[in-house]
Amino acid sequence: MFNNPEQFANATKTLFDLQMQTFNALATKAVQGVEQVVALNLATAKQSMENTLEASRQFSQAPDPKTAIDALQARVQPGVTEATAYGEQLKQIIGDIKSEFEQAADTHLAEAKNTLSALIYDVTQNVKPGQENAVEIIKAAIENAFKGYEQVTQSTRDAMRRVEEEVARATERLKAAQSQAPTSH
Repeated sequence: MFNNPEQFANATKTLFDLQMQTFNALATKAVQGVEQVVALNLATAKQSMENTLEASRQFSQAPDPKTAIDALQARVQPGVTEATAYGEQLKQIIGDIKSEFEQAADTHLAEAKNTLSALIYDVTQNVKPGQENAVEIIKAAIENAFKGYEQVTQSTRDAMRRVEEEVARATERLKAAQSQAPTSH
């Protein structure tokens, strides 16, 4: 068992530091992903605005109504194609974030497991008669901390999986819309 309160404090600090490193790594990955999505959205908005201005110019300069309608219809297919490309890019970004996130979580989870195993080993060494209950309480606290750590990691994985599934569904809807869009004459 810990021979003095300083050992227990150091063990607790190590566990806390490990949790903070994991949360910092995961938060960094999340922020990087948000930055990528924002960049994609800005580029898409800019392209969309340029396309809308060009379509408006063609519409307003059309010599007759049929030419104006043809110009608008000619913009439908490229718009759907661009939306599909956006969906694919978003799907790729989300997939990359998920992969990096899981890799960081797995690495930190393995480190946490090793650290906690060492802490439990330290707790169970040199147990003096009458301290068995204290050892069990400390072991339970360490194991519960690790279970909480695993649960947070799993919840995050589940959330990332749900986001990835939603992006995949949206991309499939865009592809379906693309296949049903009228083609230009």
